Parts: sequence; structure tokens; C-alpha cells
Amino acid sequence: MLMAEPETPPPARSDRSPWNWLLIVPIVVPLLTPLYNHDSPRLWGFPMFYWLQFAFILLGVVTTSVVYRMTRR
Repeated sequence: MLMAEPETPPPARSDRSPWNWLLIVPIVVPLLTPLYNHDSPRLWGFPMFYWLQFAFILLGVVTTSVVYRMTRR
């Protein structure tokens, strides 16, 4: 009976891409409360606080998508 050849381990993945630093943006920007601590301008009757929260969600999605595409192998 022949012995199976030893499997070579996959190459180590390095997550040290500088693009990963961009993921700090959607974390830090919502913490800057002076940006959205206002009632105006209103967008379709919604105060700035509410519609800017949705904008922060979009910022997170776009940022995560960019980092994913730039670090994909």
C-alpha cells in the first residue's frame, strides 16, 4: 500500500493591507456628534439626525465594499 503524499498547507493569509485602515472611517464618523446634533436641514420632513444616520449606514456599506474589492486576491 502506498502512503499518501503529505498535503502542503495553504499560504498564510496576511491581513496587513493598508486598505484595512479605511474601515475606521465608518466607526469614527458617527461618533462625531457635532456633525448631526441639529434639527435642520430637514430632508422630506425628517430632521438631520435621522437622515444622517441612514447616510452613515451607506458610508459603512461603501467603505466596506471598497476595502473588500481592494484587498481581494
